[in-house]
Amino acid sequence: MNIRLTGSNGYIGKLLTEKLKQEGHCVLGIQRKHLYEPPSILKGEIRGTDLIINLAGAPILQRWTAKNREVIYDSRIVTTRNLVQAIAELPEKDRPKKMISVSAIGIYKSGQTHTEESIDFDEGFVGKVVKDWENELKNLPGNVQTTVFRLGLVIGKEAETIKNLLLPFKLGFGGKIGSGNQAFPFIHEQDVINAFVWAVENEEKSGTYNLTAPENISNKEFTKALAKELNRPALFTIPGFVLKILFGKAAILLTESPKVSSGQLINSGFEFNFPTINSALKDIIHNE
Repeated sequence: MNIRLTGSNGYIGKLLTEKLKQEGHCVLGIQRKHLYEPPSILKGEIRGTDLIINLAGAPILQRWTAKNREVIYDSRIVTTRNLVQAIAELPEKDRPKKMISVSAIGIYKSGQTHTEESIDFDEGFVGKVVKDWENELKNLPGNVQTTVFRLGLVIGKEAETIKNLLLPFKLGFGGKIGSGNQAFPFIHEQDVINAFVWAVENEEKSGTYNLTAPENISNKEFTKALAKELNRPALFTIPGFVLKILFGKAAILLTESPKVSSGQLINSGFEFNFPTINSALKDIIHNE
């Protein structure tokens, strides 16, 4: 299959490109600059493509200055809008048959458990970004299949989260964030990649799916599991005010989170390789 991919140089983009090529697909990235060009130019990049995977988006865990907010927003909404318009402007015979787009569980209000049917959305900056992001996809032509993955916190050997935590935990300085009672909706990087490949190779699978592991845990439980896997204590607590000093309002990404159900994805036939935090951490820690 001929696949074009945005965000191909990112963490997930690199892993996914490698896996899809192993599966025999032809995969090419779409340069970031083209996503900000007029759709009349962008459609030349995607003409004749079988499928598009949309992973574009600037990191959201950074101080939300006016400039950074604009970058975070435009890197998702403007790029997706231009991509959708470019697809719509192509003759039907030249359009991709399907588009798979990443989204985020940040669309949901924290402190509650959500399925894909939930409409109890976050009312802050993150909620607005994700809602507007997904709304752009509704403008795709009707004959283009659409799959949306609302992604949780990705953990894995290459994940920044794990890279940043391993050293302090190994030194015995690990600990929970704030109360530690906030949800920790995780997913192993291999399950992320496998879910995208599943959506590529099952053309009839369309709709919106929560892409998080089936096990719901708290930050405190994650901390305990990681410390146990490393055979180290985790007695410390990172106070919320420290995170606020570092990240400003973006600290809410670390101190609050929704619980999310992946039941719809499982019921559609997808199988997780790492459904629990223990299975995920064993792979990450012992296969370094």
